[in-house]
Amino acid sequence: MLETSARLLRLLSLLQAHRDWSGADLAERLGVTPRTVRRDVDRLRELGYPVNASPGTGGGYQLGAGAELPPLLLDDDEAVAVAVGLRTAAGQGIEGIGETSVRALAKLEQVLPSRLRRRVGALNAFTVPMLRGPQSSAVDPAVLTELADLCRDAERLRFAYRSLPHSRTGSSGGTPIGDSTRRTVEPHRLVCTERRWYLVAWDLDREDWRTFRVDRITPKPPHGPRFTPRTPPAEDLAAFVSRGVSTRAYAAHAVVRLLVPLAEAVERVSPSAGQLEADGPDACILRTGAASLDVMVIHVMLMGFEFEVLEPAELTEAIRTARDRLARSLARAEKSAPRTRDGADRTPGTRSGSAAAS
Repeated sequence: MLETSARLLRLLSLLQAHRDWSGADLAERLGVTPRTVRRDVDRLRELGYPVNASPGTGGGYQLGAGAELPPLLLDDDEAVAVAVGLRTAAGQGIEGIGETSVRALAKLEQVLPSRLRRRVGALNAFTVPMLRGPQSSAVDPAVLTELADLCRDAERLRFAYRSLPHSRTGSSGGTPIGDSTRRTVEPHRLVCTERRWYLVAWDLDREDWRTFRVDRITPKPPHGPRFTPRTPPAEDLAAFVSRGVSTRAYAAHAVVRLLVPLAEAVERVSPSAGQLEADGPDACILRTGAASLDVMVIHVMLMGFEFEVLEPAELTEAIRTARDRLARSLARAEKSAPRTRDGADRTPGTRSGSAAAS
């Protein structure tokens, strides 16, 4: 009995992980005969799991939405609470649980009865979250789950992609807008960093791997057809995305040694601002990018750490230029500082009159 129960759980997991399975593929994965697969599917149906079957050589098994919620040890109210909580976590991109929330949400919504789907949709539609930071990067959880499904099932994705906003404004006035382009990609993985989501996908038109911000994606179904997944661009996709958004996207690149331990630097330098790696116990290496070397000087200075430029040499010259410009500015400020009638200096930070005499 224990072996049968374990096999049923394994079968359910396979059905949740992929949209369609042939009977032969399931039998091979489970190490049983196709006849045993049919019996196990019937057992899942008896437990309330909606497993659809299609006959013929191209047929197979598919887990669908049913009239009743399968026994997940959750009642209706608990299922709605979990779904809403997962949507909230996914939409806010909470570090460490965002991607897991999307996977769990995709599995749960796959089997939610329609009456519970409506309740979840109503709660999300009429709830306004108060979040830190700009709302422009908020991601619709429905888009996340749609992208997750396409990644799982290896189906092509068609979408409109908005570029970064520029100085042009919309008809409502005052709101920056960006250009929109149509893209067709083979989606691979979703990556969550801080409060943003990214889609790593093979761009069919550009014939290369690309990283897309999910909040700028508007899916344009129908999607498909199926494709054979390609070898990913890197084993560590989080590092791949970090390089893309913090370095490759910019014209100027730099490598800087920060004279603080890695653990301290991580608290201030986000993955979207640069890549960090340890360089002994008291220093770390930062690889980052900026629109220009002048902007890079400000970018590195605002981190608040002592540092040493490793490359490029031009960045050192840009820092020297900025230093001289600041020194000249300070000299002019000191030269033109207002004075009292008795000649005392009123430069901020200096004492005058009787206070200075004391």
